[in-house]
Amino acid sequence: PLQRIDQTNIETLIAQERYFVLHAPRQTGKTTCLLTLMEHLNQQGRYRALYANIEAAQAAREDVATAIRTVCFTIANRAQTYLQEERLLPQARLMMQDNPNSALTELLTCWAGISDRPTVLFLDEVDALVGDTLISLLRQIRAGYAQRPHAFPISIVLCGVRDVRDYRMQSPGREVITGGSAFNIKAMSQRLGNLS
Repeated sequence: PLQRIDQTNIETLIAQERYFVLHAPRQTGKTTCLLTLMEHLNQQGRYRALYANIEAAQAAREDVATAIRTVCFTIANRAQTYLQEERLLPQARLMMQDNPNSALTELLTCWAGISDRPTVLFLDEVDALVGDTLISLLRQIRAGYAQRPHAFPISIVLCGVRDVRDYRMQSPGREVITGGSAFNIKAMSQRLGNLS
């Protein structure tokens, strides 16, 4: 699967502590590539890499608190599954009681703080989120960006069918938000090609 992506470029972006987007049409192997890349990075021993599919948060639609809760618990559960990291789940519960508008930032700060290596996060199906939920996710990631490398993931890869920069946020009865990006910390967008 790693032959299908520009592995050298992606590893360079991670080493440079960049945040970026990987997008491709459905059923082209994005998830397989990200899972394989997570395993590869963890086996190298330089990073603590984690993959999380956050599509389940789509059901919450514009209910930001419920959606962010789902994202946080998904990340904490995947950390337990893939990295045997059990300390994030109780932290996610505590943080959601305080403020859902900062819970994701706090959870990722906690993860970076307890990790013995720099952290790298692959978030899949980001473009499944809509409206204020997507804005909250992107802004919470952006809020922690300046805390890298010791207190936030050094690299976050957002994956989906569409590039989040192309997303036009609109809710019923509201105007489309066109000015400024909620994710202006992105270094670049990479596209995974179709299967032959």
